Amino acid sequence: MSLLTVSNLGKAYRQYRSEWQRFARWFGIPAKPAHEHWVVRGISFDVWPGEKIGILGKNGAGKSTLLKMITGTLQPSEGQVTVQGRVAAILELGMGFNPELTGRQNVFHAAGLMGFNQQQIESVVEDIQHFADIGEYFDQPVRIYSSGMQSRVSFAVATSFHSDILIIDEALAVGDAAFQRKCFRRLEELCDKGTALLFVSHDIESVKKICQRAVHIEAGGLVEVGEAKPVCDRYEKALFSKSSAMTLAKVPEPVVDTGLVSDCELSYGDGRALIHDVALANSDNVRANVLRCNETMKIIFSVEFHTTVRNPIFTCLVKTREGIAIFGTDSAFLKQELREVNAGSSVQVEFEFKAALLPGIYYINCGVRDPSESDTDFLHRRVDVAMFRVTSNESSTALAGLADLQAVVNVRASHE
Repeated sequence: MSLLTVSNLGKAYRQYRSEWQRFARWFGIPAKPAHEHWVVRGISFDVWPGEKIGILGKNGAGKSTLLKMITGTLQPSEGQVTVQGRVAAILELGMGFNPELTGRQNVFHAAGLMGFNQQQIESVVEDIQHFADIGEYFDQPVRIYSSGMQSRVSFAVATSFHSDILIIDEALAVGDAAFQRKCFRRLEELCDKGTALLFVSHDIESVKKICQRAVHIEAGGLVEVGEAKPVCDRYEKALFSKSSAMTLAKVPEPVVDTGLVSDCELSYGDGRALIHDVALANSDNVRANVLRCNETMKIIFSVEFHTTVRNPIFTCLVKTREGIAIFGTDSAFLKQELREVNAGSSVQVEFEFKAALLPGIYYINCGVRDPSESDTDFLHRRVDVAMFRVTSNESSTALAGLADLQAVVNVRASHE
């Protein structure tokens, strides 16, 4: 039996011509609103004991409204939510905390609002203090806490009592890495005991790692519900594409995604050369900005020289959305040199390598330098000039990280 059933759930905010019409609606008297805005509509899914489900969506997609209807703090305009058991939620950082009370006092206050009595709270307060691990600050006013300290106490309170359904809305985003690992271990322990988890996060990799299934909503509507990894991959594609997520969920993977265009390019140089016609291609020399993990890819661009340059060096760099350099090289390091390029000449440059990357979005830099000058001085450089997306491949051996190092494992039992 499912712990949570969401059936055709919707929430509308209505404006009436007069307050009398709004008042009449309270008593079931029909009154047509002057304006009706649906922030969530047509959402349906089930959650089973011990299941971990990620909720994905852009800012304003309706995630928080959905969670508030599930917890009962907001009433739906249509559809229904059926809950079996106790629900615990961390919807906002430090929600229910009084800044003038100490952390310990707020534990009693927040747990009391959750429906627990004095004796039940006293039985777990020591565990909460140990898990939060904020030292003497536990008995100091919450108003002097950092956001990370509030997150620690909030999470400890929400997870120290048994709940059938636990809802977390970006509550771990402010915690440090060590605390996040500690939280994830506790979540695993709770789910092993039958607690269902609804996990809302913009960290797509965390959703892939933690959750078995994912729910993707866009503009208040349901895009899809399914296995976490493919849903996350399509959601990430929708973030960087001009196409509708509703459409992207239904079409096969393209070789060229026309919506995958960089809007943050930076171009600079001293004017002696100009890079143009930057393109990406696959091993078949077909233009492609969507590649599978470990597929051969090519970065191709032309360089037009306005002055004569001896031994020009051509460069390329692949980096993550966060700007972390994954791979960079140049023609001199690869021992491909042109002794001299005259003014008015053009050079075609092609870098070829294997896209041994985990699924995600990546950016390309390319440039041309004069070896007689500093490594940071470019005749022309184009930063974030192009984007490409890597999709999953059956040959991948990586579960986490950025690169697929094609691991091989051998496990042998020892015999006496």
